[in-house]
Amino acid sequence: MPAPTAPDGPRTAPTTEAQAPALDLERAVALDGERTVAPAHERAVALDVERAAALSHEQPPPPGPGRPAPPAPDRPTPPAPFRPTHLHHDLLGPLDPLGPLDLLDQLATWGPTETPVGVFHLVPVHVERDLPIISRWMNDPAVATFWQLAGSRAQTEDHLHGQLAGDGRSVPCLGRLDGTPMSYWEIYRADLDPLARHYPARPHDTGVHLLIGDAADRGRGLGSALLRAVADLVLDHRPACARVVAEPDLRNTPSVAAFLGAGFRYAAEVDLPAKRAALMIRDRSLRHLM
Repeated sequence: MPAPTAPDGPRTAPTTEAQAPALDLERAVALDGERTVAPAHERAVALDVERAAALSHEQPPPPGPGRPAPPAPDRPTPPAPFRPTHLHHDLLGPLDPLGPLDLLDQLATWGPTETPVGVFHLVPVHVERDLPIISRWMNDPAVATFWQLAGSRAQTEDHLHGQLAGDGRSVPCLGRLDGTPMSYWEIYRADLDPLARHYPARPHDTGVHLLIGDAADRGRGLGSALLRAVADLVLDHRPACARVVAEPDLRNTPSVAAFLGAGFRYAAEVDLPAKRAALMIRDRSLRHLM
């Protein structure tokens, strides 16, 4: 009766213990001869196969009856990184800006800064405290045209919670001038934002959204002075960031003018899902020239 065959060729006869050393020697000689003529990449593949085979023989057998489990490695496997969810926010409160997921270099610790118009301080939003004033600002027609958040407090609250319940890539803030809340800001990682799909983003690009709350504070240069101050805060406290970016609506000419007055350059026009925007950039390398 003929011997059975394997799918890819005839099966060799079993090797006796007496034949094994001779065959091993023949294989070693043949392998050595192949190495002298084989190209470098083929030799590398052969060596990788040998190492993998040797490693597989060194692995301890699996635990079983009479075989205790091998000791645990000295270095434990690190846990998977924590990712906050809405449930975590409900149970634990807003994301701690000093926590390990902070992506904006501890914005809450940046502190106040002197500006030509007074002492300015970015303070991360606390919803219960700040919702009434932010909601009032969002319902100002001049603001609502561009922010599109006019309506009930619940709508503003949802927007703020959406920022605070994220992973720290955007931090909503009140801007306090000489201790008085007068503006709303969002400082965000532009390179981690959907905006990055619409312009040539660079690692650690930091974005700025701004609204001046009261009509009496608009049109007298406050916007440019504060934008320059905030861009300087970002560049001072985020050494990995080389650029501060913004994307005001092209129709919002006062906002575009304020960015130009703050040392930003007009880089491009970009089509975003909700608007056609002016891409404004303030470069670290030019901050003392513009």
